Amino acid sequence: MTLQPTSVAPVRSSLNARTGLLRRGLRLVGVSGLLALAAVPAVHAQGAGDRASSPAQALFTRVNTLIQQQYGGLSTVDRAALAREYQARLDAVCAADGPDCPESRAYPVVTAQLTALGDDHSFFMTPDDLKDFVARATGGTRRQFGVRLATLDGENRVVTEVVPGSAADTAGLKRGDLLLTLDGKPYTYAALRAARDSGAGITLGLTRLGQPLTLTLASTESSTQELPQVQYVPAPTPTSPQAEVAVLRIPTFLTGGGVAQRVHDLVGEAQTRGAAGMIVDLRGDPGGSLSECDSSVSAFVPTVIRLARSAGGNSRTVVSRGTRLDDGMPSGGVRRPRLWTGPLAVLVDRGSASCSEFFAFEVQYAGRGPIIGENTAGVGNTATRVFEAGQGGLQLTILNYAKPDGTPYPQNVTPNQTFTQGEAQLRNLTLGRDELLDAGLQALRTAPVLSSDPYSQQP
Repeated sequence: MTLQPTSVAPVRSSLNARTGLLRRGLRLVGVSGLLALAAVPAVHAQGAGDRASSPAQALFTRVNTLIQQQYGGLSTVDRAALAREYQARLDAVCAADGPDCPESRAYPVVTAQLTALGDDHSFFMTPDDLKDFVARATGGTRRQFGVRLATLDGENRVVTEVVPGSAADTAGLKRGDLLLTLDGKPYTYAALRAARDSGAGITLGLTRLGQPLTLTLASTESSTQELPQVQYVPAPTPTSPQAEVAVLRIPTFLTGGGVAQRVHDLVGEAQTRGAAGMIVDLRGDPGGSLSECDSSVSAFVPTVIRLARSAGGNSRTVVSRGTRLDDGMPSGGVRRPRLWTGPLAVLVDRGSASCSEFFAFEVQYAGRGPIIGENTAGVGNTATRVFEAGQGGLQLTILNYAKPDGTPYPQNVTPNQTFTQGEAQLRNLTLGRDELLDAGLQALRTAPVLSSDPYSQQP
């Protein structure tokens, strides 16, 4: 199994993800689907000699074969020397078991080796982590509440997102809710996770806009798919008192497909409705399919061009009118493409990662509108692929990106307008005020517009 080009970065706490990935931080760019893994010859790590094979050794060999043959990142570490060093560590770990050394003994060894590689985009996933990853990448199902939380007072307790149709949505949870108690006891995120895993019904005590409220809910086995949504907020002006702005929320590009189509459809809806401006909210978006991201950003930027650089050479991507071409071959597209020509602003934070960073950078590079918020996660210049490795998976950087003139993509996006989002802003959110959104609305007043829609000249 191979997942096509990806990348990775910290995500906000989410009860849609297993704790392993929460601790690791999921960073994904360009996961376009599950494909058969190309044959990679099995070779022992240098220095392995004729030592007895074992499940642990087989995993270690697999990981190092991939590192030697597939790595296309920016690390300058001597990978052969690294393999020899960690082979010695594995030998020590497995000395007492010999050919019976279980695969799990190699997990901490390869994890440490990948840390030493010095590429935050590359890491090993345990079998449980891989299972969760595949569910997210393919739009599968899992037991979840369907809510994302941010940390306040030492616990993940502020609701930042509720997945439409989820258990949390059905129970009535809203963005900005502040969780205080669980079954009459002081709220802890650990207790909420345990309730999610067990499926037991719980009672949450919370405040909404400062007022106390009690809700009951239970986790359910439900779809992992999270598609973009739009809401309209008033933005009156002296000449247009009824004006409103479309706020397009893209929570992830990793949903098994459909994100780009949804973005173009919602842009079309906003145009038909006569929205005066558009804000794209990428806060906490951990990334996903680069193809989905590229086709999505083409709803705002007429043409995107980039080079993908790997050990095997360069390829050229051109994205226009919702269609993505890799070296002239179609690799993604949408029906009824739209192009937003009005004022545009993009909101980001430290949780905006991988291909959401690509999205923000393309908007910024094209001068289409200001990026507002915090420096992004810092994985916006490479792509990774997930390979099977034993019972687990290896996410490995295989590409790095540049513009046609050779200018490399930045590791993270530096906003045009910096806006710190700390505890004070989070407390204001629990009282109904989204300060970063307010900054975006203000920025639209001077944001640039496109003079014409080049798509309208095409049949």
